[in-house]
Amino acid sequence: MEDYSDSYLPQIEKNKIPNLDLGGDLHPAYHGLSLLNLPSSICKWMKAPDLPHPPLQIPELTTIMNGKEQLIIVLIDALSFSRFRDWTLTSSLVKNSPLGDGFIFPLTSVVPTTTSTVLTTLWTGRSPAEHGILGYELFLREFGLVANMITHSPAAFDGRPGMLYQAGFNPEKALPVPRLGPHLAEANIDTFALLSKNIMYSGLSRMHYPDVELYGYSTVSDLWHIAKRLANLPLKARRIIWVYYGAVDTLSHQYGPDSEQARTEYLSFIRSMQDVFIQDISDEVRGRSILLLLSDHGQKATPHKPQVELTNHPSITNRLHMLPTGENRFSYLYMRPGQRGAILEYIDRTWPKSFHTLNAQHALEAGLFGPGKPDKESHHRVGDQIVISQNNNYLWWSSKIN
Repeated sequence: MEDYSDSYLPQIEKNKIPNLDLGGDLHPAYHGLSLLNLPSSICKWMKAPDLPHPPLQIPELTTIMNGKEQLIIVLIDALSFSRFRDWTLTSSLVKNSPLGDGFIFPLTSVVPTTTSTVLTTLWTGRSPAEHGILGYELFLREFGLVANMITHSPAAFDGRPGMLYQAGFNPEKALPVPRLGPHLAEANIDTFALLSKNIMYSGLSRMHYPDVELYGYSTVSDLWHIAKRLANLPLKARRIIWVYYGAVDTLSHQYGPDSEQARTEYLSFIRSMQDVFIQDISDEVRGRSILLLLSDHGQKATPHKPQVELTNHPSITNRLHMLPTGENRFSYLYMRPGQRGAILEYIDRTWPKSFHTLNAQHALEAGLFGPGKPDKESHHRVGDQIVISQNNNYLWWSSKIN
């Protein structure tokens, strides 16, 4: 594989959002090297009307895409760039296959780097600030509760997805921005999405995939048999085949992102892709197609730390209107009046150099959650203060087992 990391990683590392200190973390490269820019590039490659944000600023990728009529996009959930590169480049499985002739380009994700946020960006072409899905758990002011944005149920509930629908939450109408499916359909582009059967009709899928033809798969080999059949169909129009695969994410949560289980799952997925899909695609279909592998975010190993469990820190929780929302490594605090100084002082004193804090409204307006005008609800969903974890630290507030 030809690796362009040395060309693009320095650009990503020096990219900074003006007037915003993230405590040394990478800034999202919304100017043309982030996942926000991918939907605009897809529209450009597939000759659909432009979206509001600029496409990817990667000339080599644009050259590769020139003249292709079929785009196969495979998203492997929670596979970081460093793990993808290491596991791929050190595998003889990849070196001795057509994938060995591919190219590697680094991109940043968006903020926050979580599945519900990133997938919504990819299927709208709008920034998190604009579409308002700003985390895993969000305070939905309009419903008066904190919701899990994957299960669409109150965050404190375990299981039983879709309970928000009883309160009037309609996933098909929940986003304040257009979706990508209708945009592509209007441009006469056939769009298929392959999802595990257990999420095929979930609330998040209903939110993301209008005007997209859905196919549910049971196993990895089933996935690639379906993808092969779709890719081999006669091309009556330009075509996009989207594949979402979540098992690497599942095993990374269970065993750790650097675990042998996660690595083996990824390589097994690639092996099946080669054996069932790539090797059975004709030269004619290959000539008109591009296979694009990507991920939505990475993961960070976080050892169990009782000292960061907020049940042990009433000096913080008593100064908040409610428990934090967002992510455990990217948290939103809703502070009681006059308590900001005391909370920030407690964080610095109790966990020195473990967390970096930002004024939430300043971060939103400065562009941390992407360019474009923030949706009116976005201001309410990020709270008063953002707590960004450093290294392998996190805040834990759930009653569930850590």
